[in-house]
Amino acid sequence: MDQAAFYERLQHYRMIASVKKPNTLERALAANVSAAVLSIGNIGVIKHYVNLFKNCQMPVFVHLERIGGISFDREGIAFLAQYVKPTGIVTTRNTLIKLAKKEGMLTIQRLFLIDSDSIVSGLQSVQETQPDAVEIMPALLPEYIGRFSSELNQPIIAGGLIRERAQMLAALDKGAVAVSVGTHQLWKECLTDESTQISAI
Repeated sequence: MDQAAFYERLQHYRMIASVKKPNTLERALAANVSAAVLSIGNIGVIKHYVNLFKNCQMPVFVHLERIGGISFDREGIAFLAQYVKPTGIVTTRNTLIKLAKKEGMLTIQRLFLIDSDSIVSGLQSVQETQPDAVEIMPALLPEYIGRFSSELNQPIIAGGLIRERAQMLAALDKGAVAVSVGTHQLWKECLTDESTQISAI
């Protein structure tokens, strides 16, 4: 899947399923979401998990730091791109964003906003690495979602600490294109562009 097709899905399905337990894989596959982010597995099972989503034509991203056995270097990224073949990766590391882009994978750079310095450094990192999308955590900081949305060209995804529909809608209203949600009970919520009536990318 190329960047344009991914952006089109983000515009329509405003939620990403963050899969953290194997027993929620089937629920993620059945959900109306733009993509899945896998934060489970290891080098032995990750290709199988990725193929589950690819067989359903759903974009699937691998949160690299959560997958056991894959090294955080050029060889590890090449293995992921050439053998596992996810749509892309999610990571906090600038070097992994750059390596993944060279291998033709889509990239989502995750930023943790913990203080004012992290906001400045986060903006600088994104300008340096130019990922395909930026995930801001936690999602419950709507004023900073708006700031990042206004200062960056990349679509903004809001993730972390979301527990109810109102929080998702608040993040979307402040400029997030989509929300990343790990609470599987919320995956059944309808967050398509028609249901939210919030402008997208």
